[in-house]
Amino acid sequence: MSAFGDSLKKNLASYRHAFNGIKYVVGHENNIFYQLVTAIVTILAGYILGLDKTEWIIITLMIGLVLTAETFNTAIEKLADHLHPQKHPAIGLVKDIAAGAVLIIAITAVIIGLIIFGGKLI
Repeated sequence: MSAFGDSLKKNLASYRHAFNGIKYVVGHENNIFYQLVTAIVTILAGYILGLDKTEWIIITLMIGLVLTAETFNTAIEKLADHLHPQKHPAIGLVKDIAAGAVLIIAITAVIIGLIIFGGKLI
């Protein structure tokens, strides 16, 4: 196979692995389910309230950031559990910090949502 063919094959495998990761998180993590439901409700509200292009960009960015943060959090938790299956204060702290990062971006998303949607509702 040519160098291009080998490269293409590796790239396709990378995408398959990435989609497997997304499928795992969606299928095994409760928090992402609630975040996806919230994203769908937010998108529907955006259509109903007639968001403009800039507002859609901001909402889409925030949804992506929250889902990405949750995915990273899951990866950190899985790695920490694998490296140290027994309860350990340092591992617990790492997991708390990762969860805290998700909470920060989720709170930020809520504030931005309130600013955008609140302006439309008033």
